[in-house]
Amino acid sequence: MDNATVYHFVGIKGSGMSALALILHDKGFQVQGSDITQYTFTQRGLEQAKIKVMPFDEANIHEGLTVIAGNSFTDDHPEIKKAREMGLPVYRYHEFLGHLIEGYTSIGVAGAHGKTSTTGLLSHVLSGIAPTSYLIGDGTGKGTPNARFFVYEADEYRRHFLATSPDYAIMTNIDFDHPDYYTGIDDVYSAFETWANQVKKGIFAWGDDPELRKLKTDVPVYYYGTSDRDDFQAKNIKRSTTGSNFDVYHDGKLLGNFEIHLFGEHNVLNSLAVIAVSYFEKVNMDEIKRELADFKGVKRRFTERKMADMTIIDDYAHHPSEIKATLDAARQKYPDKEIIAVFQPHTFSRTIALMDDFAKSLNLADKVYLTNIFSSARETQGAVSSKDLAAKISKGGEILTVDNMSPLLDYHDAVVVFMGAGDVQKYERAYEDLLSHLSLKNN
Repeated sequence: MDNATVYHFVGIKGSGMSALALILHDKGFQVQGSDITQYTFTQRGLEQAKIKVMPFDEANIHEGLTVIAGNSFTDDHPEIKKAREMGLPVYRYHEFLGHLIEGYTSIGVAGAHGKTSTTGLLSHVLSGIAPTSYLIGDGTGKGTPNARFFVYEADEYRRHFLATSPDYAIMTNIDFDHPDYYTGIDDVYSAFETWANQVKKGIFAWGDDPELRKLKTDVPVYYYGTSDRDDFQAKNIKRSTTGSNFDVYHDGKLLGNFEIHLFGEHNVLNSLAVIAVSYFEKVNMDEIKRELADFKGVKRRFTERKMADMTIIDDYAHHPSEIKATLDAARQKYPDKEIIAVFQPHTFSRTIALMDDFAKSLNLADKVYLTNIFSSARETQGAVSSKDLAAKISKGGEILTVDNMSPLLDYHDAVVVFMGAGDVQKYERAYEDLLSHLSLKNN
């Protein structure tokens, strides 16, 4: 780390990048960055920290910078290209993170699903007990002076997490995703096993995942779940409209009764992983109970608001397993209400590869609407459309446009769950505008 340089982030509004920028800023380093001008949900934290954000322009690159390049951008990006031509230090996001976690008790959280929620939960719990720095994939980052722990989200995409070697790892699951990169489940497993062999002290893995059960590594693997064969087990789970309550046992010994104000079975499992790590770091269980009960969630994960007589939920779910978990959480909290899913498919390759699974998960809602597929910077077109997915959905499948969200006005005293990793929020805003105008008319 260098106090004399200015750390320039190319793609600073990316969820991991904005979090990393906030950490360096908190640590007293000079930080700036560039990105698209369109507003993103990660932007507010950068604004509050008064971090300078400029539009992309190669003129942003000059002597005295250390460049951190977002993984969404190739070396042909004008800013990255110029920085390399000038001989400036250039790090990829994951490379820089690998250096940053050194010197702390580091805990990396990986998995095809659940890593952001689990990283957020672990960060919250440990921060309430000891100085903790953290990087969460919802754009939240904090660099705490004299931190004991460093908690970070470890991204398996393109094997980026292999740039890090944490003390502990939490692995929530191994599932086939990112079909534009991984060739299949065996390829994903290979990446996780390689990372597992870079972990220094221990791994905490979900016990019901058949791929995680196959892990071969030199450090101990502790499994968590609801089965008697798990090292950390949740028993007597009671799910209600206010959250979940459960007992936790480790090797047959009761560690205590825990309560969370979060919804869905996946959040019980995420909490178990956090309890397991904390137990091994000899954190007081009463303090863990207090912090777990106080956690409200992370950005874009089951984020709720009320408008008129409707409940609107915003969620990042973009894989069949995540959709299933989000709808399960909505059913738990709102058992007597109609659940309407509005899903924006994310990338053509994922939509093709997981088409049948998407239909199966979405049919868990009472009614399903789709938007057109969100194409990423990596994929701008493909031989599939939302109509192909709609044809497999039995609970509807009508395709909505931003210009016409009126079909959702047919529902009253119900729950609308907007899901997707792209720009599904623009559809939410269009729907909310309709609702607010109707409310004004009715008043």
